[in-house]
Amino acid sequence: MLQSLHIQNYALIESLDIDFHAGFSVITGETGAGKSIILGAIGLLLGQRADMKSIRNGANKCVIEAHFNLLSYHMESFFMENDIDYDAEECILRRELYASGKSRAFINDIPVSLNQMKELGEKLLDIHSQHQNLILNHEDFQINVLDILADDSNELEAYQSSYFKYKELVHEWTDLKEKSLKDRQDEDYIRYQLEQLEEAKLIEGEQEQLEQEADMLNHAEDIKSALFKADQILSSDNHGILMNLKDCVNTLQSLSRIYQPSKELVDRLDSSLIELKDLAHEISNMEEDIEFNPERLEAVNDRLNLLYSLQQKHHVSSVEELIGITEQYRNQLEGITSFDERIHELEKLIENQYKDLIDKAGILTRMRKQAAVTIQSRMQEMLVPLGMPNAQFMAEIQSRKEPDGRGMDRISFLFSANKNGQLQNVVSVASGGEIARVMLSLKAIIAGATQLPTVIFDEIDTGVSGSIAEKMALLMQEMGKNNHQVISITHLPQIAARGTYHYKVYKEDTEIGTNTYIRCLDMNERINEIANMLSGADMTEAALNNAKVLLNNELL
Repeated sequence: MLQSLHIQNYALIESLDIDFHAGFSVITGETGAGKSIILGAIGLLLGQRADMKSIRNGANKCVIEAHFNLLSYHMESFFMENDIDYDAEECILRRELYASGKSRAFINDIPVSLNQMKELGEKLLDIHSQHQNLILNHEDFQINVLDILADDSNELEAYQSSYFKYKELVHEWTDLKEKSLKDRQDEDYIRYQLEQLEEAKLIEGEQEQLEQEADMLNHAEDIKSALFKADQILSSDNHGILMNLKDCVNTLQSLSRIYQPSKELVDRLDSSLIELKDLAHEISNMEEDIEFNPERLEAVNDRLNLLYSLQQKHHVSSVEELIGITEQYRNQLEGITSFDERIHELEKLIENQYKDLIDKAGILTRMRKQAAVTIQSRMQEMLVPLGMPNAQFMAEIQSRKEPDGRGMDRISFLFSANKNGQLQNVVSVASGGEIARVMLSLKAIIAGATQLPTVIFDEIDTGVSGSIAEKMALLMQEMGKNNHQVISITHLPQIAARGTYHYKVYKEDTEIGTNTYIRCLDMNERINEIANMLSGADMTEAALNNAKVLLNNELL
């Protein structure tokens, strides 16, 4: 229940503080006094988008804060899920708007997202404005009414889970079919490319080896000449290093008996001699192996040209990348052959999921049909005292060709205000006053089936007057007795007189600007306010007496 409301620096409101009470309350005031401004401020607490132009001129910040009592409404789960402190006796929603364009939301002084505030706000308060009467013809609203009365939230959740799984399978199947078709169209091309790459018999590291061999073959004569020269330097019979080194070993060896250190030198020279002999032998063999081979050079160049050509064709720079493309093409061809198997598997899964979906949709349909019978009888009972004794109301349920997110049902609210009249869509045949009464009756039924603490009606009485208005007031009064708080903004004295509490919105002009205020009226003030509503600007004694009668009837 809404306990209090604080508004600061919002539109025409400099500062406003008001307490609210349980039961049925009314708000009155002249057109333009600021009732819509107060509703707009409350709307911000329900997560509505902020308009920075709403900040009062000259102010840097605007604040809207509401205190709610949550006792008996069992909302602990929301606070636990969102990690917000819970106090059943006082829940505080606050919205702050800054001239800089920033907007902040708080629940119990904890910063929250706008979605979190909206989710909680919708559990606490419902504002029904005049334009919302049009949603009476919207299928989403109609099916939501039946679902509330059917109390099928668990069944609906199970259905939607099955529905989303079904849609995912269908989406996967569709994507796979499209991919299969595209790949099959490209199959010949892919197969040709793969065959060309496989014929190349690509080997990792081959290109580098071939490039080195090509360099060697192109410079074979230079290499052979250099190796021959090195061999002669080492192995020449006259002045070769090996011959001179051998003479050196023999010379030092002759000293070993008279000069002991020479023995170590001989050992070291022997090791060097052995190493140089091996080098000379290796160089000689390499020199013999080197020869200019034009046929091999041509073969190497042909192979390299093939590799370069494939790399250019596939826009890569290495054999390793070509091998990767080969594997990719191979996987694509394998995938094409496996598409049919996966498509067939998905078709079986879709078939089974569709059966499960239809079964769950059938459960929802049965529950909604039971709720439809209930709402039809209750609506006709409620509309009779509202001046429509011959009213007929029916919730028609038809089957869809295919399921959607809410089931297999197409809902239509049909109405006739006349005896034996043809039932048609309620918005098509009902007058503004009749639509208002139908909507009020539906809201009363919904309120009885939910735990929504507070309902605000913004001129729900448009298009009605006299005794009918009084009957509507009695209905709202009855709603307020069933653990609900009902607030009605009205211009009708018959409704205003039925409120347990009466608030007046008014504005005053000052030297600084215009301010909007609201206050709770005492009995004398209520008499005067209702008399003004009855007579207009010129207060009459008759109007005052009528106001007293209306209020006395209520008090009685």
